[in-house]
Amino acid sequence: MLSARAPVWVTRYRGLVAGELAGSSAGRDLRAVARYAVGVLLGCGVLLLLVGKRGDLAAAWHQLAGANADWVVAAIAAESLSLLAFAWLQHRVLHLSGTSIPLPGLFLLTLANDAIANSVPGEPAVSSAYRYRYYRRRGATGASAGWTIFTILIAQAVGMSLLLLLGVLVALAGSTSTLGAGVTVIGLVIVLGAGAILIRRDLVLRLASAAVRGVDRLARRGARATESQDGLAARIERTLTRMREIPLGPRSTVAVVSIAGAVWFCDFLCLVCSFRAVHSPIPWHGVLLAYGVAQVVGSFPVVPGGLGIVEGSLAVVLVAYGAGRVPAVSAALAFRIVNFWLAIAVGWLSAGLIAHNLRRSRTMAAAAAPVPGPGDGAYPAD
Repeated sequence: MLSARAPVWVTRYRGLVAGELAGSSAGRDLRAVARYAVGVLLGCGVLLLLVGKRGDLAAAWHQLAGANADWVVAAIAAESLSLLAFAWLQHRVLHLSGTSIPLPGLFLLTLANDAIANSVPGEPAVSSAYRYRYYRRRGATGASAGWTIFTILIAQAVGMSLLLLLGVLVALAGSTSTLGAGVTVIGLVIVLGAGAILIRRDLVLRLASAAVRGVDRLARRGARATESQDGLAARIERTLTRMREIPLGPRSTVAVVSIAGAVWFCDFLCLVCSFRAVHSPIPWHGVLLAYGVAQVVGSFPVVPGGLGIVEGSLAVVLVAYGAGRVPAVSAALAFRIVNFWLAIAVGWLSAGLIAHNLRRSRTMAAAAAPVPGPGDGAYPAD
């Protein structure tokens, strides 16, 4: 925790980030914070229970301490490629909706958004709101920003499901374990459902518009609607209507899903490099399935970033497919140090830089604004 005597730049940085997140986290309350704390404790408990004996965990940390530096750099590079691919995914989808935002800015946004998603209670609403506000400040309409977030969410679900199904097929081909049967069904359902939503997103948006109208009618019937609430409901419905008008053809759909799949695959390569970094053999027939299962389990909104849950589920599936307990745990910990902890550290620096750039641009715009003279309406003219 920063002390009251923290340096001036630290205090200023903390204020910038807090102001930048104020709009996106205004709905957070004590219950969300309590759920976050409980989730962290639950995740750590799951990790300890799944690891087993304390000696195994100590041996895993010892193995982690002797990590190969070259493979650690490779893991960081793979994770960086994953984040860059997500920035490109945003760039492509925004372009399809008629908005152009430079790729370097979107990469900085990706770093900050990843840190928020991994450490702030209230996920995934907070990180989505943060991205929405970033898009709007750089010229995107409400419909374009909302459509982009919605399309990326569904494309990521399709990409992960395809990767998970590939992992199931590889696992079934190389092992007699029955673990993949249920995962196959779940992955197939997710692929079909998410693909249907991406293709017929107009139906989903119509359902959302109908839900907004229904809530508005209930509020009117209960005599609780105010003029501002009426205006908000109308704006939401107009935005959803404009979102339905944004096209997404078959070729664009394939391109967007392919980029989303590349995001997950580069992240998976980070896990593969983590095995090499801790000098552990890679259980090729089960490592992709273990990665997919861990990502799906970690996506449940119990604790940001799936802390403890991702590590534990990774270790369990890897051990089930022949990996040693200590190598599996050490590789999972190495992967999460890069994928989670390093991403949080770099991401919050990026969030501070974004906030600083925003404040500087507002200051420059205010300084460049002409000062109204007597004839400009500031004072009554003679």
